[in-house]
Amino acid sequence: MATDTSFTLRIIEPEGVFYEGEARMVEFNTTEGEIGVLPGHIPMTVIVSPGILTIHEEAGEKEAALHAGFVEILPDRVTILAEIAEWPQEIDKARAQAALDRARERLTKRAPETDLARAQTALMRAMARIQVLR
Repeated sequence: MATDTSFTLRIIEPEGVFYEGEARMVEFNTTEGEIGVLPGHIPMTVIVSPGILTIHEEAGEKEAALHAGFVEILPDRVTILAEIAEWPQEIDKARAQAALDRARERLTKRAPETDLARAQTALMRAMARIQVLR
């Protein structure tokens, strides 16, 4: 139940609910830059950009990699419709590093058939996975 010092945070993936609980603050990347949401925030919707999701709870902080999606922000609740969200323990570090290396190589070589926007997004996703493991 939302209070003056918390709000209901719900993160939904295609497979189901990734997280649901009370948060004091949530931070994540958007296409417009990093955002921090506190209770009573003005209503808005934003588009997620790959990065670290930080959930500030009464008992401490939780971090996850958040890759894409949409967010509805209301004064008493935040709903994130995530394409992909991952807790650190769900991430294979070797696979994340290999994805980072592949994305960097694609961006460095810039072959004519390379989709640069897709390669840049792959790089950002791999970086988010690696950063959340630290």
